[in-house]
Amino acid sequence: MSLPLLLLALAAQQPRATTLAAEVDRRVPSVMDSVVAWRRDIHEHPELSGEEVRTARLVASHLQALGMEVRTGVGGTGVVGILKGGRPGGVVSLRADMDALPVTEEVDLPFRSRVKTIVNGQEVGVMHACGHDTHVAMLLGAANVLASMRDRIPGTVKFVFQPAEEASGTGSSGATTMIKDGVLENPAPSAIFGLHVFPYAVGQVVYKPGGIMASSDGLRITVHGRQTHGALPWGGVDPVVVASQIVLGLQTIVSRQIDLTATPAVVTVATINGGVRANIIPDSVVMTGTVRVFDEAIKQNIRERVKRIAESIAASAGATADVVITTGTPVTYNDPKLTEQMRPTLERVAAGNAVLGAPSTTAEDFSLYQQKVPGMFVFLGVTPDSANPATAARNHSPRFFADERALPVGVRLLSNLALDYLANANPPRPQP
Repeated sequence: MSLPLLLLALAAQQPRATTLAAEVDRRVPSVMDSVVAWRRDIHEHPELSGEEVRTARLVASHLQALGMEVRTGVGGTGVVGILKGGRPGGVVSLRADMDALPVTEEVDLPFRSRVKTIVNGQEVGVMHACGHDTHVAMLLGAANVLASMRDRIPGTVKFVFQPAEEASGTGSSGATTMIKDGVLENPAPSAIFGLHVFPYAVGQVVYKPGGIMASSDGLRITVHGRQTHGALPWGGVDPVVVASQIVLGLQTIVSRQIDLTATPAVVTVATINGGVRANIIPDSVVMTGTVRVFDEAIKQNIRERVKRIAESIAASAGATADVVITTGTPVTYNDPKLTEQMRPTLERVAAGNAVLGAPSTTAEDFSLYQQKVPGMFVFLGVTPDSANPATAARNHSPRFFADERALPVGVRLLSNLALDYLANANPPRPQP
């Protein structure tokens, strides 16, 4: 293409993207009552990973009402909606996760969760403590907006409502099962976008090219001692004491044994279980936790150190330690070229409140889609003005709170990411 024709194509492309963005802005207010209602309904009726039957039914019903091709039971309880635009073009995917957590809610809301469940033999509440209720509601809102202007969409938008994101550390990731069930096929998207609410200032959009979230590996250490009477500890080998020493020893890996100036890393022991009575030293103790890194070489280094420390400390006390580290989700890696391409969209939607952020040691199985197709994942701030983002309750806390004033930003962001990507992927042909 000659330079004049190329300039003409680019000039023609910009007004189309701008016009579509203006149309999104015009339509978003009309769907917000529904978005808030969906969010509150889903929040009040949370479902654990793999059990998102009610949520999936709500999603599928709405997508069908919008006239989309809808696929249910994808990867378990996943739902996929396909919106074919009125103009030819490419395919882009938007993804939201649907599952809640075994957390007892402590936020005093009229729509707070009162759902209970049994986990590891203990009764606990079920709560959308990670904000997936808002993700579903915002993507449903974007589906509403885009369906209402389908005749002007240059291509196809594929809406992915995923189960079991929170199970990604257990080997039952919803992204894994959806990919196996063909979520990235028929039609195959050339890009995928997602967002996650986070305790940044309400409405702030935080992005980063490259690694934005860590990989997540599962850690399980079983310490084998020798059972004895609690009053006669010398008659056995106490695995509780050994486990305690191992926990402290593992903390030196990050603080003293790897170069923290090179890359962040986390080694966390989150559970310790052993024993049945106060006067019986148990035969064994089981610890579980997580390892988070951004670098494959550091991951292998940490794996070796965890095994050596646990086994050596156990041996020094006459015990043994079995160490099992399972591979979980990879690094959530934002394609640099795609991120730069979509940066103007982020800045426009966030109205000057789009921020280049630091990597987070949280993890996401959105990374599995990114291994198959270029993808971009961003954070959306939901901390109200009355709270300090630095001290606000984090995701997975029973006091996690999402300010609904962020929801319109999320709806606009998802809608515009899809439209701008398709518009840039399908520039109009210049007139001869």
